[in-house]
Amino acid sequence: MNGLVKDLTGLIGESKVLFQPEDLLAYANDATHYFRTQPPDAVVLPTSTEEISRVLSYAYEHYIPVTPRGAGSGLSGGATPVKGGIVVDTKRMNRIVEIDRANMTATVEGGVVLQNFHRAVEKMGLFYPPDPQSMSVCTMGANVATRAGGPRGVKYGTTGNYVTGLEVVLPDGSVIKTGGKFVKQSVGYDLTRLMTGSEGTLGIITKVHVRLLTLPPETRTMVVVCESLDQAAEIVSEIIARGAVPSMMEFMIKLAVTVMNTFVFPPLPTDGEAYLLMEIDGTAAQVEHDAETIKAICRDMKAREIREVEDERVARVYWKARSAMYPFIMTIFKRAITEDITVPRSRIPDLVRAIQEIAASVGIMIGLAGHAGDGNMHPTVLQSEINEEIAAKAKQAIDMLVRRGLELGGTISGEHGIGIHKQEYLDWELDQVQIDLMKRIKAAFDPRGIMNPGKIWVEGGQQ
Repeated sequence: MNGLVKDLTGLIGESKVLFQPEDLLAYANDATHYFRTQPPDAVVLPTSTEEISRVLSYAYEHYIPVTPRGAGSGLSGGATPVKGGIVVDTKRMNRIVEIDRANMTATVEGGVVLQNFHRAVEKMGLFYPPDPQSMSVCTMGANVATRAGGPRGVKYGTTGNYVTGLEVVLPDGSVIKTGGKFVKQSVGYDLTRLMTGSEGTLGIITKVHVRLLTLPPETRTMVVVCESLDQAAEIVSEIIARGAVPSMMEFMIKLAVTVMNTFVFPPLPTDGEAYLLMEIDGTAAQVEHDAETIKAICRDMKAREIREVEDERVARVYWKARSAMYPFIMTIFKRAITEDITVPRSRIPDLVRAIQEIAASVGIMIGLAGHAGDGNMHPTVLQSEINEEIAAKAKQAIDMLVRRGLELGGTISGEHGIGIHKQEYLDWELDQVQIDLMKRIKAAFDPRGIMNPGKIWVEGGQQ
């Protein structure tokens, strides 16, 4: 047992410190396994804010890098320790502290699994909309740190729209409490919003206050089979323009549906080139009105088929399969690099056409799915082999995808965050004034540069 491990054991107890090589290896990457780096020197699994405070105070004193981690399900390399040091795994901080029905709020620890939280509030007739595809494992604190989104973003927005307050341990071990259970505040700088999306570079989120909604009484799932990717994109734009906004509207190509069909029953039709999987929610009258409007739009635009999924159990199977698309794809390809370019919703048809053109010009397969209703598309560069030639083509295609998304008035990341994956593109979107301002904010919170170094910008947050 080395000196670091002995010190950490003394701080929080032997059962909460991992140091064996096989344990450390599991923390060397997140879901983007192609960003695997050196393993951390130690992993701690605290069970309280006070324990995290002790660990950070120690790390700050000794200039030891610290990487916060939830479930490691991210797709940007954000939870990957690039400079060794200590990984702080928050999974054991998993208490739902309070669900306050009267105030329509809840308070949870940072390690609460999102799906468990969904189930708890829905039992009370309440609703927390954010739904990243990894919600069966991802944690609330990490959702806040990455400003995570999901299919329901089209109607309800993303995690940042629901956070009302936080408890955060700063790099030197100090603990701050921002916001609270109230839904309005106008007191000084909004540190809650600053921490939301900070990707673990400013501190570790240990407690989250969120606002809740009333659970919609009715839902209906529909599948639209389209003749082409262009047609599907045009239908999305028209649905949004006419105001019949679904709670979820997912865009998929034939490859995705073919893969899904190996896991679901009854299978979806495979005679189209693109598909829209939609859920409508609200009162019975609202659902019926929106369903009829969407069907009329699809008929007017000559979609191949419009299918309502009447069996709720079948609908749940389809949505579960959609959320598992990334691991499904990984059973077929050696590597899949998923982007999350987001454009104004009216520009989705232009982005879809650009993706097809880039795939053809570079000579590489690009799968396409996405939360089409809010413009958040996930072109995925698919690699059947891993070699230098294919890697070069993949890099060329990603550069072109990012550039085209920006030209269409979009952003390089709608929900995954920057982490390692997007840091080289940061100055494509933000001017140097903004980047320098972010670095000064980072230095104010973390003058010794220990918090999640090597993320967001290439220098690791140092001036």
